[in-house]
Amino acid sequence: MNSPFRIIGKSFPRLDARGKVSGKAIYGTDFAMQGMLHGKLVHSPIASGEIISVDTSRAMAMPGVYEVVTAKDIPAQRYGSFVKDMEVFASGRVNFIGQPVAAVVARTAEEAEAAAKAVKVEYREQAAVFTTEDAVKADAPLVHPDWQEYKAVPTVKRQGNITNQARLVLGDVDKALKESYRVFTHRFVTNVVHPGYTEPRAAIAHWADGSQLHVWSNTQLPFEAQATLAEIFKITPSQVRVNVTVIGGGFGGKLRLGVEHYAAAAALKAGRPVKFVSSCEEEMTSALPRQPLTIDLTTGVTKDGKILAKAASILVDTGATSGSGVGVASSVMLMLAGPYKIPNLRLESRSVYTNKTPTGSFRAPAGPQGNFAVESQMDIIADALGIDPLEFRLRNIVREGDLAPNGQKLESVSLEECLLKAADAIGWKDRRPEPGRGKGIACAWWTTTSGSSGVYVKVGPDGQVFLNTGCAEIGTAALTGAAQVLAEALGIELGSIQIVSGDTASTPFDFGAQGSRTAFAVGNACIDAVGKLHQRMKEIAAKQFSAKAEEIEIDGGAAKFGDKLLPLKEIAAIAQTSQGGLIAHGTFIAPPTLHDKERTENMVITAINSPSFHAHAVDLSVDAETGEVKIHDYVVVQDVGRAINPTYIEGQIEGGVVQGIGQALSEEIVYENGIVRNAGLTDYKMPTAMDAPNIRSFIVESPSKVGPYGAKGVGEPPVIHPPATIANAIASAVSARVQTLPITAEKIVRTLTEVSETAK
Repeated sequence: MNSPFRIIGKSFPRLDARGKVSGKAIYGTDFAMQGMLHGKLVHSPIASGEIISVDTSRAMAMPGVYEVVTAKDIPAQRYGSFVKDMEVFASGRVNFIGQPVAAVVARTAEEAEAAAKAVKVEYREQAAVFTTEDAVKADAPLVHPDWQEYKAVPTVKRQGNITNQARLVLGDVDKALKESYRVFTHRFVTNVVHPGYTEPRAAIAHWADGSQLHVWSNTQLPFEAQATLAEIFKITPSQVRVNVTVIGGGFGGKLRLGVEHYAAAAALKAGRPVKFVSSCEEEMTSALPRQPLTIDLTTGVTKDGKILAKAASILVDTGATSGSGVGVASSVMLMLAGPYKIPNLRLESRSVYTNKTPTGSFRAPAGPQGNFAVESQMDIIADALGIDPLEFRLRNIVREGDLAPNGQKLESVSLEECLLKAADAIGWKDRRPEPGRGKGIACAWWTTTSGSSGVYVKVGPDGQVFLNTGCAEIGTAALTGAAQVLAEALGIELGSIQIVSGDTASTPFDFGAQGSRTAFAVGNACIDAVGKLHQRMKEIAAKQFSAKAEEIEIDGGAAKFGDKLLPLKEIAAIAQTSQGGLIAHGTFIAPPTLHDKERTENMVITAINSPSFHAHAVDLSVDAETGEVKIHDYVVVQDVGRAINPTYIEGQIEGGVVQGIGQALSEEIVYENGIVRNAGLTDYKMPTAMDAPNIRSFIVESPSKVGPYGAKGVGEPPVIHPPATIANAIASAVSARVQTLPITAEKIVRTLTEVSETAK
């Protein structure tokens, strides 16, 4: 079938490829300035306690040292997304091992690191709490004794160590559970995992004239960094300029401030540009990993496999600050309900402080955790009822026009197609082909994050088009996708477009590279800009042709009037000499997703915007003696709405699957009394290219009514399903159900032993 598009749907090379493959791209860790100094942090060695004194005298006397910066050098200002509970440097107390207490500024990074070890901090250690179960007890020590003084958004409901208590409620759960044929209750526990970006967090800060702060960093959200830095240093946002360097991966781990605030504080005191780069150990001990969750899930079903009710109690470990955990506590409930028709729901979630590393946003926040619980239990129930797990899902999934658990009406629903294609591709009919070998399946829905996007589109007199966006390219090629949308709408070739991005002083505002929104939102802003450009093109051409603007047609990047043709570059040349150039400002903000507000309580995330649907399936073997798992084939079927660039969609799918496999089988930041025991890549078992299995991607196009040319968000969904899909396949292969992540070989062997002993 012939495609109606010239540019959309084709796998063009990414526009930023040349600089990256040639080594000319300047990453945050590469960036340098004349006269630049280096900074290193002083970290707390205890999990909880008062700071009695900070002695910097010995450090200041060491070679190459310029300054030591502490909390007293910064305006007393707490900041945070939902609750303002974060400090740049700890002032009165510390709340986790690794918390920055001071920073040393020196001539070289090596000198700064040596001097950081010489800063002497005296503490009065206090009782700490390391698990959410302990933290919610009435007599638990408070991570933040002054929590009531912290400002917070009105939606959240706080108490002690609880940073929010939220609910999603529908129907009468207790009555439905009593009427159920069977009721299943299970506990699922997920793990702390690092986003795993290749390049650590890096930033350089410089104060011009002592009042204008200029920051170069590998942040995913330049405008949020600008606003937060202005808040911390009590200046206006216009006094802060953030430039985004080339980014060596983000995955959500670079959404919030990483080291920008330390660099800014150090540069202010030193009077020179200062660079900070996180070490591997700092990434593992004081970055923003994925929240671990404890989920108690109860589901009631009929004899023929219809879900009647679902109840859940969820604890989200946010670490020592609330961070994005408040949002995760909300979105996980939408994941736990799943893309299923459930008439009765009571999901209750609490985000909780502990004296551990603050957690943050990692690709599809709450997605893998919630999906692991709900999709694992779906298989447990199906097997107990003697129903094929695929069939059990098909009996309960949402379909076109259904109401989701939060009451939003669902459109462009492709879940059945995704499930059937995944099952067929993996050979589902032979679910257990041989002893020790099994197949698993899981499905989900996911959101496309909203937020405002603006672009400037400028056409030069030589036909070159500049796409100016405040959004950063984080390695996904999403801005190439947005440029394809622009090229399609404007009727030009993709090679005619140059992208200017990520500068808060010269680009329009963008909500940022997060939540699968970049190509979706920036692409829509481009379409808006093109509509305005077309109108100006008509007006200019009308004067040239002595016609009316409404008589002009725009076709193939040119203006037409009868048999007369005025190419785009000629229109741009005329505009440049007579009107200051052919420039348009395009904007987009997603329309609100209507839902039943009566069902949600204290939820800061209440809807799934422009939902996408997907299914994963895996064929694997398990060695019953060693617990080793070998993946033979992994299949992804993902509804992308409209495939703007199929190659990069497949790249996102493959990368997401490998990340998900890491969370499923090996990755975990291990804590012991608040101490990270594997603060290095030798002991933190992240999959490498050698560990990646055969991954097959199948793209489904069920167009969105909102996205550009029908596109939906694509970046986050692939990481959601692997833990549940793999857990289900392992249980199918060896009849051992592991309900805590990661599913290590040791856990498999232990579970098999327990099953064997129980059977005796």
